[in-house]
Amino acid sequence: MKASLAREVNRLILLVALASAAAIALKSVWPIAIVLAAYIYWSVSRLFELYTWLVQEEHTEPPDSTGLWGDLYTRLEHLFRKERRAQDELNGIIMRAQESVNALEEGVLLIDEHGRLEYANQAAQEMVGIRPQDQQQILTNLIRTPALVQYLHRGQFKDPLELTSPRNDNLILQMRITEFGRGDRLILMRDVTRLHHLEQMRKDFVANVSHELKTPLTVLKGYLETLMDSVPEDQTRLHRALSQMSQQSSRMEALVHDLLLLSRLENTEADKAQHAVLLQGMLQRMRDDARSLSGEARHEITVEVPADAKLVGNPAELESAFGNLITNAVKYTPAGGKIAIRYWQDDHGAHLSVSDNGIGIDPAHIPRLTERFFRPDNSRHARTGGTGLGLAIVKHVMIRHQGRLEIRSELGKGSTFTCHFPPKRLVNKPTAVAG
Repeated sequence: MKASLAREVNRLILLVALASAAAIALKSVWPIAIVLAAYIYWSVSRLFELYTWLVQEEHTEPPDSTGLWGDLYTRLEHLFRKERRAQDELNGIIMRAQESVNALEEGVLLIDEHGRLEYANQAAQEMVGIRPQDQQQILTNLIRTPALVQYLHRGQFKDPLELTSPRNDNLILQMRITEFGRGDRLILMRDVTRLHHLEQMRKDFVANVSHELKTPLTVLKGYLETLMDSVPEDQTRLHRALSQMSQQSSRMEALVHDLLLLSRLENTEADKAQHAVLLQGMLQRMRDDARSLSGEARHEITVEVPADAKLVGNPAELESAFGNLITNAVKYTPAGGKIAIRYWQDDHGAHLSVSDNGIGIDPAHIPRLTERFFRPDNSRHARTGGTGLGLAIVKHVMIRHQGRLEIRSELGKGSTFTCHFPPKRLVNKPTAVAG
């Protein structure tokens, strides 16, 4: 390129020199003006030729030219070929990526920061009825489901969203959203209809079995009580056997009761007609029951709750949740330990905590504590007679009240279980409660 530029400059200098010689001989500047005008016309023609070649839609071979312009055409053609190769490679990668994504059984949606659809693979199109021509449309206009609108508006995508397909009422989809770039979101959808049906079958099975066990257990327990009252006192071995049978039947009765309660919480909708529950009397009554349960262990149990504290909810469900937390604190706190029940309100809503200085829980087990029948230490539950369903009941009660359960614990130092309720559950304005 430098050599061509040097030759072009030398050519221009030679032309100007010849024109200058002619101008001196003719004693006129016209030879110089004519040469420069001719050179400018020639250069502009080459420039126009270059522009015409660059703006054409279909690529053709460059025009024939020599010198600097020929070198320029050659280099531009080389760059064009290099760009076309790169573009072909990129298109190949994009095609392979699209083919791979279209081969997935999971649906894939890509939306921009404004919620417009940018891409949908074949599975997603079949799951929710999106068409290829729907690109650049607002996703919530294509999938008109209130749950999806609220989920996207909330912007918290840690937990997946389950919804019924707008195309097929028998299809249940689970959506997971990952944010990237500047507000772009990748939505992965999978069909969880079979898992949902299996879960429903499990729930129905547990509910039916628990219901069927309730009547024979009641009959068995009644006969055991009759036998214990009628057997003479001197038959100690028989008394011991009947006493153990009565204890185990009571334990099974408690298990059936918890299973039925959990089944109702899972399979029914929350009551719409809820009440303003006065908490002071409820918690003080629970404290008295906890002291009776403590017995010789003599736990120090305190309640801190404002006299006018009220919470909108289902009284029976709230009592079940709070009662399970307080009962667990009594069971897993050594004799003479301290248990504190505290209720307060703030701008974030209502909060009830049950704290103890008991044996504590390994932090590794905390994420699974609310699973039904999960027992980090089977021997400990065998001693306390727990059913393994208490915290599962608490979790579902909190879900039905739009709240959440927070668990903090440290081995050997105790635990704190806190129920957080949203502000809409408050009856009166937040009041400061001394700690």
